[in-house]
Amino acid sequence: MSDHAGTEPGDGADAETGEDVIFSPGDEVDPEERLKRQRDDLRLLNQVMRHDIRNDLQLVGAYAELLDDHVDEEGEAYLDVIKRNTQSAVSLTTTVRDLAEVMLRDDTEPSRVSLARVLSQQVEEVRSAYSEAVFTVEGSFPEAAVVGDEMLSSVFRNLLRNAVQHNDETPPKVTVSASVEAADGAAEVRIADNGPGIPEDQRDEVFGKGEKGLDSPGAGIGLYLVRSLVEIYGGDVWIEDNEPKGAVFVVQLPLCEE
Repeated sequence: MSDHAGTEPGDGADAETGEDVIFSPGDEVDPEERLKRQRDDLRLLNQVMRHDIRNDLQLVGAYAELLDDHVDEEGEAYLDVIKRNTQSAVSLTTTVRDLAEVMLRDDTEPSRVSLARVLSQQVEEVRSAYSEAVFTVEGSFPEAAVVGDEMLSSVFRNLLRNAVQHNDETPPKVTVSASVEAADGAAEVRIADNGPGIPEDQRDEVFGKGEKGLDSPGAGIGLYLVRSLVEIYGGDVWIEDNEPKGAVFVVQLPLCEE
């Protein structure tokens, strides 16, 4: 039997003769065409994530709410797990959408964004989504313009959600503060939680900064997105210890010149 028996046309064989076809480098797909196809595939995946999967998850969440009066005490615990994980999955679809938009965007320059407006809006939105958590704002947010764009909201949304979702305390407590260091030309936002904290040797890995990127232990797509966006804006993000326990995520963003 021939070694090429059963070879399907399109698998390196000529459709008429059945013989192998050797492609020259000139026959390879143009890199720009390959990139275009990949971007089109990413757009399609993003659309499926945003519409089909997200809609199904929201439907599961809605029916779970309707079961509140139809389960016993033991069933309530299971129902809470369904609600909590459904909410987490819906949040993940938002993060994937934002990451896809970052990957698909053209090389546009960041512009001026009101720090107080974006940060206040995200604190209120996440507070509404996680009624079991206690959010505290220290002082008032400075009326400063920072380098950013419409995706800056995703930075704070992911950090605020992370402070609740990975918290092992009841209730989860999140404290948000912001300040401006005019001499350094930067604004600093601090999001502190009372959770388990993050060991110092794992802090780069949770942002996907390790050698394995998102495959690093503990890396999350939300924090990877945070790092990617902050670096686009010319800023920095890092983790500190909170006292007496927990972690503080610090975001530093350049101030816009007047």
